[in-house]
Amino acid sequence: MSQQRPDRSNTKTSAARPDASMSLLTNVMDHSLDDGYAEAAARKSETGVRGLPRTLRAKLGLAAGLVLAALVVTVGAAQARIAAPTLAKEREELINRIQKGTGEADRQQQRVDALRDDVSRMQREALKQHGSDKAELLGLLSGSTQVSGPGVKLVVDDAKDAESSGGGPRESSGFSDTGRVRDRDMQRVVNGLWASGAEAISVNGQRLTSLSAIRAAGDAILVDNKPLVPPYTVLAVGDGQRLSTAFQDSADGQYLHVLQENYGVRTRISVEHEVTLTPAPSLIVRTAKPQAGAAKADGTDIGKGTS
Repeated sequence: MSQQRPDRSNTKTSAARPDASMSLLTNVMDHSLDDGYAEAAARKSETGVRGLPRTLRAKLGLAAGLVLAALVVTVGAAQARIAAPTLAKEREELINRIQKGTGEADRQQQRVDALRDDVSRMQREALKQHGSDKAELLGLLSGSTQVSGPGVKLVVDDAKDAESSGGGPRESSGFSDTGRVRDRDMQRVVNGLWASGAEAISVNGQRLTSLSAIRAAGDAILVDNKPLVPPYTVLAVGDGQRLSTAFQDSADGQYLHVLQENYGVRTRISVEHEVTLTPAPSLIVRTAKPQAGAAKADGTDIGKGTS
C-alpha cells in the first residue's frame, strides 16, 4: 500500500523576526531582572514575610542590651543600699573589737615591761651581792646592765634593686639571691665584731648575749625571736678605731665587702665616741639534773630523770 506523501504546501512557516540576529541583547532587554531575584521576591510575596533592615535590627539589639544593663545596675544598687546599714554596723563592731584588743595588749605589754624591769633590778642586786668585784664584768657579759663607751656603728642595708635575681654561692643554701641581707650575713657580721674585740653588741636595739640567736623567718631576720626591719644598725662597744680596722681587715669584714661589690648590699661603718647599749631582756636559764628515786625493776637506782 503506498503511503501518501505530506503536502508541503499546507505547512505554514512563521516569518523570521527582524532582530533574530541580536538574540543576546534581546534576552537582556526582555529579562532585565535575574531569575534568582525574581524567584526570591515571589517566595516572599507568597509567604508574606517581610524582614527588618539590618541597621534597624542592630539598633533594637543595642537598645535591648542597654535596658538589660540598666536593670542589672539598678537591682545591684538597690541591694547595696539595703545591705549598707548592716555592713556599716559590722564594720563598726569589728573596729571596736580591734581597738579593745589593742588596748588590752598594750596594757599587758606595759605590765610585762614593768615585771621585766623588776627582774633585771633583782638580778643586778644579786650580782652585786655575790659577785663582789666581778659584778660589773658579769653584768657586761650577761648583758643585764646598760653599757656606754666608745665603739663603732655599722649599718647594713638591702640592695637598692632587692628584687633582681642572680647566681652565685648565696643560692646554695636554698635562698634565691635577691640582694637582700640574710640571717647568715648578720651572723658573720656579729661574729666578726666579737672576734675583732667588741665588748658588747646590739642589732637594731636588741642587745646580744651568750644565749642570743640570729635566725630567719622567710625573708625576715629574727634576733631573739624578734623581727628586725632593714636597715640593720649594729652598735659595738670597744676601742673604736682599732675595732673598726680589725673588723674590716678580718675575713668577715672582707665577706661583707664582697656582698657590697657583687650583690649591691649597702654598708657603712663609722667610729663613734659614745655608744650606749640598753640591757637585754631578762635571761631565763634552765638546767636539768638527775632525778633521785628512778630505779630499775630490780630496785637499782639509775639516777635518771629531769627536774
